[in-house]
Amino acid sequence: MNGYFQLEINEKGTELILFPPTDGGMPIDINEVATYLQIKSIKFEITQIYSALKDLTTTKRIQLNTIPGFPENEMFLVTSSTDLMQATARFYPPSNGGNLLNREEILNDLKHQNINFGIEQDALENFFKNRQYCTDIVIARGRPARQGNDATIEYYFNTDLRARPSLNEDGSVDFFHLNTVNHCKAGDIVARLFKEDVGESGINIMGNPIRARDVKRSTLQFSNNIALSEDRTILTSKVDGHVCLVDGKVFVSNVYQVENVDNATGNIEYSGGVIVTGNVCSNFSIKAEGNVEVRGVVEGAYIEAGGDIIIARGMNGMGKGTLKAGGNVIAKFIENASVESSGYVETESILHSRVLARTEINVLSKKGFITGGFVSATNSVNVKNLGSSMGADTIVEVGVNPALKKKYQDLQKEVVEINKTLQQILPITTAAMQKIQAGEKLAPDRLKYVQTLAIAAEQKTERLESVKTELTELQGMLETGAVAQVTVSGEVYGGTKIVIADAALTVKDTVKYCRFYKNQGEVKMTSL
Repeated sequence: MNGYFQLEINEKGTELILFPPTDGGMPIDINEVATYLQIKSIKFEITQIYSALKDLTTTKRIQLNTIPGFPENEMFLVTSSTDLMQATARFYPPSNGGNLLNREEILNDLKHQNINFGIEQDALENFFKNRQYCTDIVIARGRPARQGNDATIEYYFNTDLRARPSLNEDGSVDFFHLNTVNHCKAGDIVARLFKEDVGESGINIMGNPIRARDVKRSTLQFSNNIALSEDRTILTSKVDGHVCLVDGKVFVSNVYQVENVDNATGNIEYSGGVIVTGNVCSNFSIKAEGNVEVRGVVEGAYIEAGGDIIIARGMNGMGKGTLKAGGNVIAKFIENASVESSGYVETESILHSRVLARTEINVLSKKGFITGGFVSATNSVNVKNLGSSMGADTIVEVGVNPALKKKYQDLQKEVVEINKTLQQILPITTAAMQKIQAGEKLAPDRLKYVQTLAIAAEQKTERLESVKTELTELQGMLETGAVAQVTVSGEVYGGTKIVIADAALTVKDTVKYCRFYKNQGEVKMTSL
């Protein structure tokens, strides 16, 4: 039991009785004694109490003062936690002649302190049976809120867009076993929604409600060839085909398969995936909402896919071929072509091409190289050999989202066009306003023309301000490229230009096994 203290009041004045702790209890806290005496307005000398509490092993009495007083009743002090979820009481004994507290008095006192919920009746009962003083007793507990869970969607197919081709022992890349197509059969469950649990509100010791955190709700988004269960929580495929996730929407379709894309097929537009077992000839196009897989060669053709583009034997774009993927681009080689990927680009070589990737570009086969042209990725470019000993202009850019950069450039052009238009309109409207202010009347047709120009100028000015704001925001986004890097596991040749965010470096001499990164506003090089 904790040590405690008690007052004894008689004709000689007020005495303080100090009881030592027993069975490993806590000793008397001098600050607690002082606080109690101050509350009771009893005069005392703190040094006297301090001396008495030293090595308190037996009960001691201290004469506090010689002022006659009145008996003091049993009392308690309540401390509430900062979150108002718990209240702790410490009881103090009555003096001789004082009264003990009863249940009603304690409850009324708690109510007076706005503590009216979660009263621990058992704790009170235990106190009445065995009164212990100067001891913390949890006298009220709030009911915490039960936190709910966000809605989640489980997909029963591979949604990882970062699937990688394997590297053979001879250093070549195996583009034939990618497992990027998720096959499904009619009746297969492809996705399931686990609905949100909103939780349950709690209440603190003062009776105030505690809201559970807001949870995120979700719904299943899907396209053709999918059945939705009555409770709207299960998606089932209606057909044999393949399933993929495009912009958060589950998509199932039959795969459209052809031998070659040429004069026999014409251009292809398909709402699912396309497999070409042969070649895609020059000047033809494929547009698909799913993946496009070409098991032969792509010439100067246009291929656009909502998912991945996979070309097993590579692409010779002949200066006009284009690949545009909402997912990743994987090809044996890329030559004289333009490539845009919303994911990564994986290939054995890039020659005289323009290649843009949202995440990274990897050219890491045994003889992998990037020679000539322009390649850009947001996160990293990883290559075996970079540039050319023949001096072909090669530019590698990282740290900038290619799509954002293009939008930034388009907005810059729009600012130039708007300013050019305003320079043509404003002199006319200004001159007309000066004539009107001078009292000159304009012909109706002329006045209508000037009014039209004034409205156009106002619209152009508003658009100019909007574009400038957007440019400022984009500029801030384009300047966050500090963690981007270019890694060369072989050689990088002199004349190659490395751009990281807004900093650039032209490599002067051939170097090996290096990494380029941005530090303190400059492009730096370090060894691997």
